[in-house]
Amino acid sequence: MAFFAKKFLSTVIDTVISNVDISQFVPTDPVPPRRPAVFAEQHESDEEKQFRRVFQQLAGDDMEVSPNELMNILNRIIGKHGDLKTDGFSIESCRSMVAVMDSDSTGKLGFHEFKHLWNNIKKWQGIYKSYDSDGSGVIGADELPNAFRAAGFPLNDQLFNMIIRRYSDECGNMDFDNYIGCLVRLDAMCRAFKTLDKDDSGTIKVNVQEWLQLTMYS
Repeated sequence: MAFFAKKFLSTVIDTVISNVDISQFVPTDPVPPRRPAVFAEQHESDEEKQFRRVFQQLAGDDMEVSPNELMNILNRIIGKHGDLKTDGFSIESCRSMVAVMDSDSTGKLGFHEFKHLWNNIKKWQGIYKSYDSDGSGVIGADELPNAFRAAGFPLNDQLFNMIIRRYSDECGNMDFDNYIGCLVRLDAMCRAFKTLDKDDSGTIKVNVQEWLQLTMYS
């Protein structure tokens, strides 16, 4: 049974990621490290200070954004954009986004983690709208490959079809919350891969503990 499972997993992985050139993927920069508030006050730009004031209002007394708080923030803002079709960000989607952005493993997003996520969402929102060519509020299956490529992820057919099955509806259309949720996770997984691929060989070696940590908290 163990031999069969190992052979099966090897076949699946080879099938899914064959002919993928990770060097073509352009994930965002790593999340900046958490810094003491005193340091932040002395070195932040006026724009960052303004964003920090907004963050303080959103995050509350603990100065961290939980998955539930993130869901409320995103849904409140997206509700004001009638040109974006969405069922709303679910708590599971927000837990996943917090997990992959949670660089210090607190279970919540601090200022820099939230700012990094927020900037990505704004950037990807612009891409989403530009590839919604018919103004339907969703991106059709024929528009999706270019929408992912514009975000920095030129997917081959195998990966694209896998993502379609996971994040699109039965017609192959992807709404806004699924597009963002997919990109947040894809971006984080690529950053993690590039961090582990220290010799830029395009391959990594992980033990079962590392594999479970990478895949289960995401």
